[in-house]
Amino acid sequence: MTTKRILAIDQGTTSTRAVMFDDRAKPLATAQIPLPQIYPRDGWVEHDPEEIWKATVQVCRDVIAQTGGVDGVVAIGITNQRETSVIWDRKTRQAIHNAIVWQDRRGAPQCDELRAQGKDKVIQARTGLVIDSYFSATKAAWLMKNVPDARTQADKDALAFGTIDTFLLWRLTGGKVHATDATNASRTMLYDIHKGVWDRELLDLFNVPASLLPEVKNTTDDFGTTTPDLFGAPIPIRALVGDQQSALVGQAGFREGLIKCTFGTGCFVLINTGSKAFTSKNKLLTTIAYKLNGKTTYALEGSVFNAGTAVQWLRDQLKLFGTAAESEELAKSAHGTSRTYFVPAFTGLGAPHWDPDARGAILGITRDTSAAQIVRAALEGVCMQTQDLLATFIADGVEKPAALRVDGGMSANNWMMQFLSDVSGLVVERPQYRETTVLGAAFLAGLGAGVFGSLSDVESAWARDFTASPGMRSDARQAVLTGWAEAVRRVRGPIPGNP
Repeated sequence: MTTKRILAIDQGTTSTRAVMFDDRAKPLATAQIPLPQIYPRDGWVEHDPEEIWKATVQVCRDVIAQTGGVDGVVAIGITNQRETSVIWDRKTRQAIHNAIVWQDRRGAPQCDELRAQGKDKVIQARTGLVIDSYFSATKAAWLMKNVPDARTQADKDALAFGTIDTFLLWRLTGGKVHATDATNASRTMLYDIHKGVWDRELLDLFNVPASLLPEVKNTTDDFGTTTPDLFGAPIPIRALVGDQQSALVGQAGFREGLIKCTFGTGCFVLINTGSKAFTSKNKLLTTIAYKLNGKTTYALEGSVFNAGTAVQWLRDQLKLFGTAAESEELAKSAHGTSRTYFVPAFTGLGAPHWDPDARGAILGITRDTSAAQIVRAALEGVCMQTQDLLATFIADGVEKPAALRVDGGMSANNWMMQFLSDVSGLVVERPQYRETTVLGAAFLAGLGAGVFGSLSDVESAWARDFTASPGMRSDARQAVLTGWAEAVRRVRGPIPGNP
């Protein structure tokens, strides 16, 4: 009898990956292809949708081949970079423009106008989001306004909009299914997370035609099947989920109050708030954690735009080391009489500041500042951005958690995780399988295919690999955080002469 397998697709900001899991959620094979980013102007970030599609097909074929073929693959789960937006022609299936990535800031002027009009309260009340170009609404609005003939074609119902999950689903099903799930819909700034519908007033506000939008389904649902020509036989698609919500699932974050932090291109902290859509007074986001069997579970979220990008910049632009893993040894070796602060605001600052005009800076440099100190400052800066989020959760009335579950590429750095524990005052826990984003998609698809019987089955599969406990004195911790707050203050607002 063929063992049941689950194919999970993780379409991220810097790569496209597929992992094949067995029926106990153990990884059997992995394939990954880097995804280059396109920077047309300062603050603009794009992807080529065709590159994403071709890479997705290739990595899926690779892991299918590595594990004996399509027979026994019972379900596909897709997790994706959220907010990144595509509009395509329904007949030709071709995108009308490059995908506009979540990091992109071109919608900031429209957001400024909406805030000036006092629209921030109604938007937060309905969507759980603060007004920001991070989300999909201004991206769709920009495409409608700036791509020739887009409005005319949309009025003829010739175009379709989607986040990356929707785009891939459309292609995988041969154009038969135009759908998304509640987690991705909740990140568009067009979806009422309380009523579970696209909001007509918000669509009018952003001038986005309703005809563009996908159907919104449960996170685990029947999303159709792949066309037989792609992988040799049709495979059911049983889950779509935004990447950070998927990581929460991969961390078995089903209990109210459980909190996780994912370190990827950005840094994202989510806490499960159960059936309550917690309204933040401090610019955190209320979002849908998952929707199963018609029941919505909510989360409170804080987002940092740049985390792994800081390490990439030191590696690729400054050439301070050859591989990201080398950053840990450099940080350990850093010595000096002064502390350097690195604020990685390459594309602005996310929560709790929401400042699109901020730009990165390294402060506190002296004649004896070494490359190792700059690397250490970059890693510390990511941790201190995370602590800013954790402090904001507590200021919003969330009970301080006992532990923080971490995942993503940077969580492999034990030195950095110890500093995170020191600066946050929390126990930091890392699971045995760190790639919880793709694991969450597999769990959800497995639930949809009956491979896993319940959420408790998923919860029992979580296992700890590493723990760090706070060891920094409270006065030293406060001094570091005071210096960090001053560094952030200095990078806020536009730099004269910058576009």
